Amino acid sequence: MNIEMIEAAAARLAGHARVTPLLSSPFLDELAGRRVLVKPECLQQTGSFKFRGGWAAVSALPDDIRARGVIAFSSGNHAQGVARAAALHGVPSVIVMPSDAPRLKIANTRALGAEVVLYDRASEDRDALGARLAEERGLTLIKPFDEPQVIAGQGTCGLEIAVQAAQEGVSEADVLIPCGGGGLTSGIALALAARAPGLIARPVEPEGFDDTARSLASGRIERNARLAGSICDAIITPSPGEVTFPIMHRLGGPGLVVTEEEALRAMAAAFLRLKIVLEPGGAVALAAALYHPAAVAGEAVIAVASGGNVDPDLFRMALDRYGEDA
Repeated sequence: MNIEMIEAAAARLAGHARVTPLLSSPFLDELAGRRVLVKPECLQQTGSFKFRGGWAAVSALPDDIRARGVIAFSSGNHAQGVARAAALHGVPSVIVMPSDAPRLKIANTRALGAEVVLYDRASEDRDALGARLAEERGLTLIKPFDEPQVIAGQGTCGLEIAVQAAQEGVSEADVLIPCGGGGLTSGIALALAARAPGLIARPVEPEGFDDTARSLASGRIERNARLAGSICDAIITPSPGEVTFPIMHRLGGPGLVVTEEEALRAMAAAFLRLKIVLEPGGAVALAAALYHPAAVAGEAVIAVASGGNVDPDLFRMALDRYGEDA
């Protein structure tokens, strides 16, 4: 993995992915005790940053191989990103999704033209299932994070942050990133190391699923005891990736951990103060910026809001609980 791969992915994404802005609010600045800049990838195609990696991976395939179709496994955001990228390339896609994924994500993935295969994430191995279907049908497997072209696509978010932070006069800051397997965090870390070394990528995870934070602390890949049971479904993985972890360990800062309640509270704050819709997993970086200020250094902090594909009932719950004090 290198900056050249990320720049090549950015060239292929030009005209297809949206360049998302940096947003701010004096209310959030006051709450955090420092300047807060939010990168709303919830405004990206398919509602999350995952479109970047999906397009980067699909577009990098040779024409004859791409024409056979692609397969991916995901709780929803990678699913939609790959499904949309495949549809725009005119090729079939099969998406392996956990049966407990939000209904909206399953429905959206099907609506984007993908064949959805459901599995039980507590008892079935999605990697093995995906590999078997790929072999049986001649499909190319696009992994959700431990795939160089996917990481390169996610890294284009970091290229944008480097430019936009400079325009905002921010040259040194922690960049907080919702983290599952580490594709977005490692991609952004690579981009920032090359283009804005004063900006430090730091993963953020939900309490009870902090495998990356523990791995960074121990220096070796750690696994979660549980594989399900969090409202932050978009960023729940067994462990950081074999490709992503060394990048994060070499280039990133220590991980942060937030509670589910803090994620819900950040969702309400993002809606009320920035007028954007976040899902719980997509809100954890903002939650860390707002509610764990002592764990963040500097006069400014950048928080990536990675996705907004939330079920309406869960979003209402966040607003009902925290809409008056966000």
